[in-house]
Amino acid sequence: MLGAFFKALGQMGDRRFLLVLLAGIAGAFALLFGVYALLVWGLQSLTPEAINLPWIGEIQSVHSILGWASLLVMLGLSIFLMVPVAGAFISLFTETVARAVEAKHYPMLPPAQGASFGASMIETVNLLGLLLLVNLLAFLILLPLTGPFYPVIFWAVNGLLLGREFFMSVAMRRLPKAEAAAMRKKNAARIWLAGTLMAVPLSVPVLNLLVPVLGVATFTHLFQSLRSAQNQI
Repeated sequence: MLGAFFKALGQMGDRRFLLVLLAGIAGAFALLFGVYALLVWGLQSLTPEAINLPWIGEIQSVHSILGWASLLVMLGLSIFLMVPVAGAFISLFTETVARAVEAKHYPMLPPAQGASFGASMIETVNLLGLLLLVNLLAFLILLPLTGPFYPVIFWAVNGLLLGREFFMSVAMRRLPKAEAAAMRKKNAARIWLAGTLMAVPLSVPVLNLLVPVLGVATFTHLFQSLRSAQNQI
């Protein structure tokens, strides 16, 4: 598992990795900006330019105030949304990262059929939805209960989710979904630990943006290792 991680880390300077990373970050920024623009447009459409408040009087430039306030809200939310959104975009380029890993470390492998675009989209939506929902619930419910132990809970929960989604996205390139799921269940503990290894940098600003690419690369190595061990039995 650590060997897979360090092999992936050693390839992070690969031009194909960097292009995918930049595409994911650009896509995330574009989506967040689009949501912000839509929010501002909605607020301006539903509110007047001036309002009268009791004891305060008339307040002008309401639209400008709401625009700046919504910008601050979006900047705050982006801290939590940037990683899962960037991860969702990057997961669309799983094939590019996995092929780069295989070309360098497993050149003897035949070309992978790859998952269909529909299957990739489903996995992308699943990953984004699970990360957003589980982290929101963990933040609202577990943080008050666990206090200083919350980071451990954060890593464990995200490790479970990331391990599952990363492994399935990589394994389905070369195996039918049922076989990929069976391999995942058979190696659940190891996959969870590998996912947790990905979840640790998830809590470090800037470094967390590397997680989607690093995760795909790491799990490509892990999948090949597990498949090789399985074939030797």
